[in-house]
Amino acid sequence: MTTTASQATPERLAAARKAVISSSIGAALEWFDIIVYASFAVVITQNFFPDAGEYGLLYTFATFATTYLIRPLGGMILGSYADRFSRKNALTLTLLLMMVGTLLMALAPTYDMVGVWGGVIILLSRLIQGFSAGGEFGTATTFLIETAPHKKMFYASWQVAAQGVSMFLASAFGFALYSLLSEEDLYAWGWRVPFFVGILIGPVGLYIRMRLAEPEELSDATRERSPLVAVFRDHWGRLLAGSAVIGVATISVYMILYMPTFAITYLEIPPMAAYLGGVVSGIITLVGAPFVGHLADRVGAARVMTWAAVAALVLAFPLFQLMVSLRSVAVLIVVIALLGIIMACYFAPLPGLLSNLFPAKVRGTGLSVTYNVGVTVLGGIAPLVLTWLLDVTDSLQTPSIYYMAIAVLSLVGLYFVRKRYRLR
Repeated sequence: MTTTASQATPERLAAARKAVISSSIGAALEWFDIIVYASFAVVITQNFFPDAGEYGLLYTFATFATTYLIRPLGGMILGSYADRFSRKNALTLTLLLMMVGTLLMALAPTYDMVGVWGGVIILLSRLIQGFSAGGEFGTATTFLIETAPHKKMFYASWQVAAQGVSMFLASAFGFALYSLLSEEDLYAWGWRVPFFVGILIGPVGLYIRMRLAEPEELSDATRERSPLVAVFRDHWGRLLAGSAVIGVATISVYMILYMPTFAITYLEIPPMAAYLGGVVSGIITLVGAPFVGHLADRVGAARVMTWAAVAALVLAFPLFQLMVSLRSVAVLIVVIALLGIIMACYFAPLPGLLSNLFPAKVRGTGLSVTYNVGVTVLGGIAPLVLTWLLDVTDSLQTPSIYYMAIAVLSLVGLYFVRKRYRLR
C-alpha cells in the first residue's frame, strides 16, 4: 500500500478528493445521529420510557447500547461484501440503511401515542443504524486509503474531521433548542428537528457514492472467497491489537457525548454548558484532525497516538476532580474542550493505522470487525456502564477511572502494534 508523491497525478488527486467527500458525508450522518440521540437522552427518556421511574435513563442508554451490539455483525457482513464484490456498492448500501434508521427515529411515536411500541420502534431504528454503521467506517476508510495517492494518514483523518462537524452541529442544535424552546415544545417536537435535518445529508452522499470508481488496489488483489474466515484464521492477533488500540478514541467521543446527561443528572449544571463544550470540541476536531493526520504521515501514527493516550491517562482524574469540585459552567466547557483535543490527537491517525494492519484482500472486513469490536466493548456501551456505575458507587469520579482503564488498554494495544507488527 506504499505510494509516493510522484503518483499524485491530477486524476488520482481528483479521485481522492471525491473519496474524502463521500467518506466524510457517511461519517457525518452516522455520528450526527449517534450524538443527537446521546445528547437528548433525558428528553428521549421522558418521551419513551416515562413509566420506568429511576431506571428510565438506563432504558434509554440500553437501547443506545443495542446499536453497538449489532455493529460487529454489520461489520462482518458489509465488510465481507466490500472485500468480495465492491467497495462502492457496500458504501451505497450502508448510507441508504443509515437514512432509514434516522428517519424511523425522527418519526417514532412516543409512549403517550402508542405505549411501549414507541420504545420498540426506536429500538428498531437503533438496530438498523448500528448494522449500517458497522460497515461504514471500515469500508469508507478502506476506500479512502486505497484511493489516496499519498499522505494516507492525512486523507484518512478527514473521516475524523467529519465527526467533528457532526459533534459541532449536534451540540449546536442541543444548545439552540434548549435555549430557544420552552420545555413543553422541546419535549413535544423540538427533539425531532435534528434527526430530520440529519436525513437531509443522505441524498447528497448517495449521489456522490453512486458515481465513485472502484479502487485499483482491490482490483489487483487476489480476492478471498471468505474474507471473514481469513481474518479470524490468519489475522486474529491484528484484530485483538487493533480493537484495543481503538479504546482512547471511542471513549473520548462517548465521554463528551455523556456530558449533557452527566451535567443535568449529577452536577446540576445547565445542559447548555455541556452542549457549548460539545460545540468547542467539534470545532477542535474539525480543525485539528487534518493537522494531526499530516503530523502522523511524518512521524508515525502509533507514535502520535501513544502521546495522546499518555495524556489521557495523566489528565483524566485531575480534570474530573476539578469539574466535580467546582461545578461551574466554565470548568465544564474547558474539560470537554480538553477531551476534544485528546480525541482529535488520538483519533485522527487511527483510520490510517488500522488500514495498515490488514492486506487489501481482507482490509474491509478486518477494519470493520476490528473497529466495531473496539467501539462496542470500549465505547458504545460506556453511557450505559457509566450510568450504572454512578448509581452503584455514588462516586462522581467513576467516569475518570473508567477512562484511565481504557487508556491503559489502548497503550498495551499500541505496544503490540509497534513491536509485533512494526507499524510506527
